[in-house]
Amino acid sequence: MPLKKLRPMTPGTRNAVRPSFEEITARKPEKSLIEFKPNHAGRNNQGRITTRSRGGGSKRMYRLVDFKRIKDGVPGRVKAIEYDPNRTTRIALIYYVDGEKSYILAPHGLEVGAFVQSGPDAEISLGNCLPLTNIPTGTVVHNLELTPGRGGQMVRGAGTGAQVLSREGEYVLVRLPSGEMRRVLLRCRASVGQLSNPDHKNESLGKAGASRHKGRRPHVRGVAMNPNDHPHGGGEGRSPIGMPGPKSPWGKPTLGYKTRRKKKGSSKFIMRRTRRR
Repeated sequence: MPLKKLRPMTPGTRNAVRPSFEEITARKPEKSLIEFKPNHAGRNNQGRITTRSRGGGSKRMYRLVDFKRIKDGVPGRVKAIEYDPNRTTRIALIYYVDGEKSYILAPHGLEVGAFVQSGPDAEISLGNCLPLTNIPTGTVVHNLELTPGRGGQMVRGAGTGAQVLSREGEYVLVRLPSGEMRRVLLRCRASVGQLSNPDHKNESLGKAGASRHKGRRPHVRGVAMNPNDHPHGGGEGRSPIGMPGPKSPWGKPTLGYKTRRKKKGSSKFIMRRTRRR
């Protein structure tokens, strides 16, 4: 999925590197698999801002993606590869032989006309979904479940893939894209292959307006604020933050401060933490 560098016709396109969308085969989504997505602009049900620097942006429809993949034993044909404005990877429109349609996360290399299937008896091929107990070691997977039947919760971003390392009793040791090694139940499901759009990390929007189209408002630095707005604010002229370490707008230490709860239940499944950069 190559990228294209735009011609410098305007200042906004001078440094823009955008996807070419060569793999997209359908421009309009399946009407039966979309629903309206309201824009909350980073606010909760009480109207308070819970996520800063969000708002505006282009309207979009939500694609109903099947993360559970529990339609066992029914093969489906890939009808189209589509763009999804709600996620970084591409999605594939599946026509099952019984007449049902669904969207799935499209792995890298999946082509129109290919067949996918889910269930314990499915083959180890691109796009198929199986329980981890049926997936051989060394296989790269995505859309990984953490609780059987809940649906894929991890490894869903563009170009990501987790590797099945070994089996230990009723668990499988999996290496996640972050480098973390984690034990997952054998009954949990995962899809075979690395996700599509691996060049997403090399994209460059080129101008601030392209970020506004995505619903991201400007993010103001703490040192540019007043003392009553941020712990880094204040001072005469351009000044450092005035404290040994940086803090969040609410006074909590950041940049290296561990925020994970010490008694979190899932910590016993983590064999090795994320690799340090």
